[in-house]
Amino acid sequence: MTGTSGLIPTTVTREADLLRASADFGHIVESRPRGVLAARSADAVRELIAFAGPQGLAVSARGGGQALYGEGQADDGYVVDMAALDEVRCVPGERTLVAGAGALWRDVVRAALAEGLAPPVLPDHLGSSVGGVLSTGGFGGSSHRFGLVADWVRELEVVTGTGECVTCSPEVEPELFHAVLAGLGQCALIVRATLRLVPAPTLVRRYRLYHPAPGTFFADQRRLARDARFGHVVGQARPALGGDWQYVIDAVAPHTGQVPTDDGLFVGDLDHEQDTAEIEDLSYEEYLYRLDRDERLLRASGEWQRPHPWLTLLLPEEAAASFVPSVLAEGAQEGLRGCGVVQLRPLTGSALHAPLLRRPPGELLCLLSLMRTAPPERPDVVGQLVAANRAVYERARAVGGVLYPVSALPMTPEDWRAHYGPAWDDLVRAKALYDTNRILTRGYGLWP
Repeated sequence: MTGTSGLIPTTVTREADLLRASADFGHIVESRPRGVLAARSADAVRELIAFAGPQGLAVSARGGGQALYGEGQADDGYVVDMAALDEVRCVPGERTLVAGAGALWRDVVRAALAEGLAPPVLPDHLGSSVGGVLSTGGFGGSSHRFGLVADWVRELEVVTGTGECVTCSPEVEPELFHAVLAGLGQCALIVRATLRLVPAPTLVRRYRLYHPAPGTFFADQRRLARDARFGHVVGQARPALGGDWQYVIDAVAPHTGQVPTDDGLFVGDLDHEQDTAEIEDLSYEEYLYRLDRDERLLRASGEWQRPHPWLTLLLPEEAAASFVPSVLAEGAQEGLRGCGVVQLRPLTGSALHAPLLRRPPGELLCLLSLMRTAPPERPDVVGQLVAANRAVYERARAVGGVLYPVSALPMTPEDWRAHYGPAWDDLVRAKALYDTNRILTRGYGLWP
């Protein structure tokens, strides 16, 4: 049965599958689909969309299920489970890798490293899917130098909202290509991606550098982001005694085993507390998989299944040094001290190329993520934290900040119009061309 015949393609309606597709990592929003398609080919996705489009039924893709606020759900519509589209094939002679939308980044890393290669930018959490990360853009530890994960895509195979299978690239169907990368699944669903690779280091030296005050932290982090001594630079704000916060730079330098014995050559010009620095050598593979152990512990403790009202913002760097401490001092953020992570990373404006990724103007930027976990038995607390996200977002907008849409934050169509600014008209045109019936990925709430 095919969509072109007016009959619904085979979908799953077992209760367990519907429940799984009704939730996501955020565990805040739930909406029940009428069916789940276990996609095994682009044609299967095309048939479902061709059926759903004329009826105005929502269609969304699900990969690793890492959405935070129902973005990948399809209330009374259809969820396309991409898990079976997990092909990963490295082409070392061309320094490329072909991956299905449902493939996880840990499998991409494994296949690429086997050939001595790696994507230039990788998401921190390797349990997310290829399609999911590319549709939001994707940041990693090397984003200050190499931009988004999505900036290193050579070619995409997608199914548009009008039910067409299209292969697109910067040279072929470029308008569609640029509407898909960081495009929040609004114009097409990714089925397969061809990624560019670069030679991977074998070993890395990792430095954790502690700062008691935000001023020296931001100055040092930016200094490291502007030169080539470290391939990865990220940071955190961590609770300190007395109710304060300390700031930690996590920087990684690739090497071949012949590294200077004097670490001062790497960090001697920085203004961190030298007697608290942590330094270790490990394989590049160990570093990339560094969060897997944390995930196992969180799953075992049950914390993985709790609500995650996270918020991620892109800030002008000149505002970050005062904005971040003031936000962390708020009573609404007190829960971050006991159950959460505050992530900070430097970004370089000119390295971010996907047109639909919105960012503050200027070259020096900072990404701030408030990664909270809330008690599942207290929906009132979850609601308060989502409301706090809105308050922080409005404060960020006042200093030139921009939302990164991987966040637990309800947005109205008017909010989205303001978010996209001068790019809004381009997105409206692309939506009208590639998803005429506006059925794709409605969970973001872009359209009335």
